[in-house]
Amino acid sequence: MSCGESSCILGLTGKGPGIPKDHMKTKTIIPLLTTITSALALSLYLTVSAPADKEKDQSAADDPGKALKCLLVTGGCCHDYAFQSKALTLSSSAKADIDWTVVNKGGRGTKAQIDLYDDPKWAEQFDVVVHNECFANTKNPDYIRKIVDGHRGGTPAVVIHCAMHTYRAAEIDDWRRFLGVTSRRHEHQARYPVKTEKADHPIMKGVPVDWVTPKDELYIIEKTWPNTTVLATSKSEKNQKSHPVFWVNEFEGARVFGTTYGHTNDTFSDPVFLDLLTRGILWSAGKL
Repeated sequence: MSCGESSCILGLTGKGPGIPKDHMKTKTIIPLLTTITSALALSLYLTVSAPADKEKDQSAADDPGKALKCLLVTGGCCHDYAFQSKALTLSSSAKADIDWTVVNKGGRGTKAQIDLYDDPKWAEQFDVVVHNECFANTKNPDYIRKIVDGHRGGTPAVVIHCAMHTYRAAEIDDWRRFLGVTSRRHEHQARYPVKTEKADHPIMKGVPVDWVTPKDELYIIEKTWPNTTVLATSKSEKNQKSHPVFWVNEFEGARVFGTTYGHTNDTFSDPVFLDLLTRGILWSAGKL
């Protein structure tokens, strides 16, 4: 794993330098017990998953000599992105051959424009870009189009949780078409049952029929865009309306996998959720 632009967050492998001191202040303050419980759960998952490192997902072995080059763009409001980045990069690397670059920029506010996207070719060197950021009040249309342009023509993506509320203040729909869904608000945190809608889709392989999420937020989906296929839904506890929670989108030649879950450290410690993210990465890259 390499340290993109500003920070190398993956400090659990022994390979990287860990979280730089100038980024320690960006860690979300959450109850110590929750942090310890989530860390223990993640550690247990990684220990159990370790043998799979020798028998990585066969579908990811199309080119056994080449690792997938993945970029994780993260940062912004309201989430423990240091923990989430560790959980995602470590769990996925235990299941597939992935070389991660992590960019954590923009601080902890809701409004930021990071310089990563100043280069028109910012996405070209990566096989998959994972967006797990939270900048709801950034609305500069030229800036947003620079990001979306990086995916036009084929750079695949995985979009997680607050990526769906990022740029929600913008008047243009470019980002929403790329995501495949439109959402501007969420309901309360709860443990939501997940109903698989497309059991034959390769991403959904192995998802338990009775899977219930750890405590997380249910995003209200206002619209699914024409090229979106809903893979799974959850029901509102307020009105019993079903909302997409996992889906795929075809965006101008690029595959996109998305989920609205991923608010809490408990979710990022859940083996089912982490496996779904890994399979989404592999699918988006055409390796599943």
